Amino acid sequence: MKHKDETIEEEMEETIEQETPSHGFNTDEMMQAGMHLGHRTSKLHPRMKDFISGVKSTVHVVDLDQTAQHLRVALDYIETLMKNNDSLLICGTKVPLSNLVKETANESNLPYVVNRWLGGTFTNFSVISKRVSVYKEMLKGKNEGLWDKYTKKEQVEKQKELFDLQNKFEGLVRMEKLPEAVFICDLIKDKLCLKEAKAKGIKTIAIVDTNADPLLVDYPIPANDDAINSVKFILDKVKEVVLKYKNNTKIET
Repeated sequence: MKHKDETIEEEMEETIEQETPSHGFNTDEMMQAGMHLGHRTSKLHPRMKDFISGVKSTVHVVDLDQTAQHLRVALDYIETLMKNNDSLLICGTKVPLSNLVKETANESNLPYVVNRWLGGTFTNFSVISKRVSVYKEMLKGKNEGLWDKYTKKEQVEKQKELFDLQNKFEGLVRMEKLPEAVFICDLIKDKLCLKEAKAKGIKTIAIVDTNADPLLVDYPIPANDDAINSVKFILDKVKEVVLKYKNNTKIET
């Protein structure tokens, strides 16, 4: 027979669990998105062992209960960022993910990087910021018809320059200062982004597949970082949190 105090404590724990926001997802949905499928067993990072629930056809299977827990913690942190009017940058330079990352960032009004990470984006921000300003001025000049005074040959040259600047800096237009946090879609692919973030004291949130080190990140999310549906599931939840807060802010004002 349980002691009265033990019963009360259990009821309190159940109440807390019920009051904790779920962010609207469950492990069944996560499995359908393929978030549980990691890399081949030979590529396992030793520090990911605790996040593995089994093996399927020589591929490690991620424990989605732990993934859900870590995802909720990350989303809670992002919610705090939004409440404090802090900035979050999304980095995903893997080619298959570029359109998804760009679309998510634009819909959430967040800065992003989808092409090659430029060395110094964080650690030499003053220089990067000046280049972004050049891009913005060139784009403004073109849109306002200020290029009409140039010859066709000169316009072609300016268009080439604008295209190059666009590829490098388009996603950074919203980044007026260093962000408080960065969301990294592939910890291995974008290790330079991680390195610069840590050097500048920027908090890191990342999808951590079975071949990566979760201890390198402040808010790791153990999951498949290769499948588009897996990354989309996570980014959709990030977008929901960002838009929910921003929409609530508009209503209050």
